Amino acid sequence: MKKPDQLYRYLFEHYQVRGELVQLDETFHQMVAAQTYPEPVRQLLGELLVATSLLTATLKFSGAITVQLQGNGPVRLAVINGDHLQQLRGVARWEGEMPTDPTLKALVGDGQLIITISPEEGERYQGIVALEADSLARSLESYFAQSEQLATRIWIRTGGTHDAPLAAGMLLQSLPASGEEHAEQFDHLSKLTDTIKDEELFTLPAEEILYRLYHEEEVRVFDPQDIRFLCTCSRQRCEQALLQLGQSEVVAMIEEQGQVDMHCDYCGTHYLFDAIDAQALFSENRASGNDAVH
Repeated sequence: MKKPDQLYRYLFEHYQVRGELVQLDETFHQMVAAQTYPEPVRQLLGELLVATSLLTATLKFSGAITVQLQGNGPVRLAVINGDHLQQLRGVARWEGEMPTDPTLKALVGDGQLIITISPEEGERYQGIVALEADSLARSLESYFAQSEQLATRIWIRTGGTHDAPLAAGMLLQSLPASGEEHAEQFDHLSKLTDTIKDEELFTLPAEEILYRLYHEEEVRVFDPQDIRFLCTCSRQRCEQALLQLGQSEVVAMIEEQGQVDMHCDYCGTHYLFDAIDAQALFSENRASGNDAVH
């Protein structure tokens, strides 16, 4: 039986190659459930979700990663935020009609893949790849070739229904090694992984998938890591934002609109503040001795 959303890391005992396998059902559903995305946008976000999980698993430190697509097509922005704990969230911006053939190029247009890595300790790093490939997977492979000079293959699949979307993927990556023999080994493992079927990737337990693909190889599989959708919004964060605006501006907004409605794009939650809420917020702020807010 397939387990809940998890990521598996594995190594080939006789090859300098590592792998990852991720299956996302509930995480994908929670990310898009409160939104009204057109189906091509939902599927693109699912691909980006898989990609971010796979990339987050390559981090060798505690920190966060942001993977985003920007372009001049109908989908102007699609972004997923993740961290080393496999806590993910995402959102997309689109306008106009969806293309009849929703390829990556048709959806995003002329654009870029931007990967931002933010370690808890150390300097922030950002890599940018032009969207010249025909898929997100191929674009990510170009990113690894440019940024890390490591042979990398990525497989991403999305599907399911509107109420039960599915997303899954795999990654193979060379460990630091060189020579013609290693290249042949990596090519051999890539061809084996190419045989994976969507239905297998969506429905089978990870251990069974790995056995079907690599039963003639020795594969060491590590304990899986749970994946979940996590939005970091809160009423307290909204209150801090209102304090930064200042009492006079917040009061003016409430007088004009009846209330302040702060909407989270990631999870769809609405945080509502009326005149009583605003009075209590700024009174409490003054009582705490914070004179910076006017």
